[in-house]
Amino acid sequence: MAALTAFRLLPAPVRRTLVRAGTPGYTVGAVLAVVHEGSVLVLRQPHRTGWSLPGGLLDRGEAPHRGVERELLEETGLRVRVGLPVTTQVDPQLRRVDVIYRLAVDHRPAVRPGGEAQEARWLTPRECVDGVDGGPGADGPTRQILALLARTEPPGADDGEVLEAPS
Repeated sequence: MAALTAFRLLPAPVRRTLVRAGTPGYTVGAVLAVVHEGSVLVLRQPHRTGWSLPGGLLDRGEAPHRGVERELLEETGLRVRVGLPVTTQVDPQLRRVDVIYRLAVDHRPAVRPGGEAQEARWLTPRECVDGVDGGPGADGPTRQILALLARTEPPGADDGEVLEAPS
């Protein structure tokens, strides 16, 4: 109790430094599964070993929904508004937290790969596991996220919308 009392009396910057030094540091990202009739939009990116979902790391101070909307625009040319996050994934090995969103669409919007994305494709979950055209399927983190999404089907979690497609 004395230690906590002494800690409380320290200046705020000193307390923050001590807390940060004694707690694990994680990166935080946001990922979006755009789903249409049983297929999901995946991307080929040079820094990944297989297909991956659109998304990426959040900028400092950026809200997850804004980050995933920004990443989708950069990587696919799609402007979207996401609904509530479906779930989160914490990977203690990689010290990474992903906030995961799902967006069900009634048609497949035109996609223009850009930024880090070199190619876009619609794959079924089975193709993400088995691979397509003799190539690899989804990378490990994407497979984990897709498995997690298969177990989470809350109503209203995919209530976002595509605002415009690339020209």
